[in-house]
Amino acid sequence: MVTIEKAREEMARQAAAAAQRYQATSAERQAIAERMEAGTKYPDSRASIAARAGRLLDRGGVAPSAAVAGIHAEALEMPDAYERIIGASNDMQAWSFLPRGTRAASAVARITLRHNGRELPHGTGFLVSPRLLLTNQHVFPDEDFTRRCFLEFNAQVTVDNTPDTALRLELDPATFFTADEHLDYALVAVNPTGDGHLAGDVFGWHRLSRQLGKLVIGEPVNIIGHPNGRLKEIALRDNALQIRLEDFLQYRTDSEPGNSGSPVFNDQWEVVALHHSGVPRLDPQGRVLRKDGQVWQPGDDDDTVEYVSNEGVRISSILKHLAATALDPAKRALLAEMGPESGLQQGTVAPSPERAAPQRTDRAAETTVPRTGRPARGPASVGGRHLVFLHGRSQQKQDPEVLRRNWTAGLNHGLTRAGIPAIDPADAWFPYYGDRIIEAIRQREAVGGTFESAPPAAVAVEAFAAASTTGSYERLLVEAAVAAGMPQDGPAAMEGLGTALAGPVHRALSWLAAKTDVDALTIATVFRDVDAYLDDAEVREAVLAQVLETLPPSGEVVLVTHSLGTVVGVDLIERLPDGLSVPLLVTAGSPLGMDTVHSRLLVGGAKRPERVSNWVNVWCPTDAVAVGCPLHATWGKLTDMAVANARDRAHSIEEYLAHPGVAAEIGHALEPA
Repeated sequence: MVTIEKAREEMARQAAAAAQRYQATSAERQAIAERMEAGTKYPDSRASIAARAGRLLDRGGVAPSAAVAGIHAEALEMPDAYERIIGASNDMQAWSFLPRGTRAASAVARITLRHNGRELPHGTGFLVSPRLLLTNQHVFPDEDFTRRCFLEFNAQVTVDNTPDTALRLELDPATFFTADEHLDYALVAVNPTGDGHLAGDVFGWHRLSRQLGKLVIGEPVNIIGHPNGRLKEIALRDNALQIRLEDFLQYRTDSEPGNSGSPVFNDQWEVVALHHSGVPRLDPQGRVLRKDGQVWQPGDDDDTVEYVSNEGVRISSILKHLAATALDPAKRALLAEMGPESGLQQGTVAPSPERAAPQRTDRAAETTVPRTGRPARGPASVGGRHLVFLHGRSQQKQDPEVLRRNWTAGLNHGLTRAGIPAIDPADAWFPYYGDRIIEAIRQREAVGGTFESAPPAAVAVEAFAAASTTGSYERLLVEAAVAAGMPQDGPAAMEGLGTALAGPVHRALSWLAAKTDVDALTIATVFRDVDAYLDDAEVREAVLAQVLETLPPSGEVVLVTHSLGTVVGVDLIERLPDGLSVPLLVTAGSPLGMDTVHSRLLVGGAKRPERVSNWVNVWCPTDAVAVGCPLHATWGKLTDMAVANARDRAHSIEEYLAHPGVAAEIGHALEPA
């Protein structure tokens, strides 16, 4: 068993290793310092600066109007333009910086150790999925030590500077625990709350990303943690990334020992590193020095050490290590809950080796072809009924097998929470039309509204509006914004939106993005796809033909649809062959409540399909695509189910399906009639 003394020794070892890395990069840091003194604000590589600028524009980290104004105020070469964009994001923060920081802090917990009848503050950790917490390996050296610890969320002061009510949660290393000494991380499961809610559903969780462009040298970083076990604190001042190593980042930021395991954020509150150590000053013999210049000795207080920097483990390195770690399927499925940008969803519910390349029989040609890359078909039935998933937009160039597994993983999460047996991904039909709709839209949009890579939302929305010759795209966005509470005229309608976004389509998009947990580019593209499908008969026929080609030939269909797929699904029901009926229709994140949508359906309005026995519509109030919900006032008899999806994933189908109430409706419908 690891003792508390051993844990402290491991912490000292990590600090010594960080100091050695600091010394080894002294020449590089000196070169960076000279460039900054010469006036280079972000002394990083051109590729890193370009990636950072692109991420800021794509993720809404800087207002497009501010970025464009900064670029065009004078003639700038592209490297200078990129730096101007980064500067715009750092020099003037949007009002949302503060509430987003509050939201980021809610997923951070104090770790306390039970030791000889006492409770000792031990470190910090933060949620990275609904059920997993990330901290340092020197905080949780092994499973036995972890069982002696517990978490406290809301260990902080309120806005009135009075102590908040903390909530204790126990850890569950038996369900999941993995750690690495070199990268100094530990990932462990957290027990649900007393009323059965998952920790991430209560406090939110941070979606880790392997993608580039989250930080450049010279940019500020922010740390939220529990230094020396105190109530939650945040370090925002005099902080900047100093150097980027292969697996570590070193930065200036005030932190203390209890901050071990804290998340390190950029100014968009994306986690860029796992804080793990201060970097102590060493003498020429490699010994740690105290603030008084003397050599630090075992037994001296930690706060006597002279620290010259701080170090965190790069999130991308942790995610790459997790992807290569050998885990059983159950643990791999838990990793999949960390979200698509983690890179941990591919193959997370991989079949056994003998099923690694499943085959299907094409009924039309009676030939056997691999499923991967083709519309995914399911088996004859599940419990006597067919389960059919109908996806939404932005699935082009995706592997339908991976998509089907992701949908099934979300559903199985909800089924497990509802106490219903999980289903095999191979038992779900997955008609795939992602590539077909994009091909059809490209043929429709002669003005170039379809992009190979993600453009800024302001650019995209203009192109999409221009491609809609009848103006239906603009009407769709404006109707959605009005439904979300946007004033339709008068000075109040423009408050906070900026003069550069005065056009109706820009104003509507800005309002929807500000009022919901969905980013502007996603909103713009979802409604583009909905409008293209409804407005162009050739696009609609191409999509429906693709879906109908990959459906069971007869029987009963439990049809689960999402986003644009809900619109396609209602049309599809009108085209189903006589041998198919629909005992349950599930619509999730649906725009069917808007007049601009349902008036253009094949049924010609909000007319409930006769073949549907039961209809469950699930929606999240912060989902910009579902602003027309609830649907019962428009469509009549159906069950509306409002849910609270995880932050920043308001429109995610995995989030919708993971709710036990939603999953239970599907699970019960799949039972034999």
